[in-house]
Amino acid sequence: MTTRAIRSEQDRQSAIRLLESRELPCTVTIAKGAPRSIEQNKLQRKWLLEAQEQGDQTAEEYRGYCKLHFGVPILRNENEEFKAKYDKIIRPHSYEDKLQMMMVPLDFPVTRMMTTKQKGQYLDAMYQHLRSIGMQLTEPK
Repeated sequence: MTTRAIRSEQDRQSAIRLLESRELPCTVTIAKGAPRSIEQNKLQRKWLLEAQEQGDQTAEEYRGYCKLHFGVPILRNENEEFKAKYDKIIRPHSYEDKLQMMMVPLDFPVTRMMTTKQKGQYLDAMYQHLRSIGMQLTEPK
């Protein structure tokens, strides 16, 4: 399966050529928005490591908390497929189990499904929360 973010006219033309080269039948899915960016991922990781240095949890524990409290509501509001799977698989469990399911080794997908806009909302919420509990975080550019 091939996934491409179309950010320019050149990207669009390249995707059209790819589609024209495929044998029929084939299936194409088009989604609004571009996937989260590498820069957004790096900023999230930086903040989690900064929180770990200053707080009483590991970066992975902060990550699980943020995914559950900020990422899940964003995706449940904007992605019907995510909402259905989350509600069926995760929602019936206890809070403690939900936190564990957000973290490695289970790592229920949340932020990796986000668009750049959704990831921006997530990072804003994460930043506000970590700052509210006294964390000093690198200011984003």
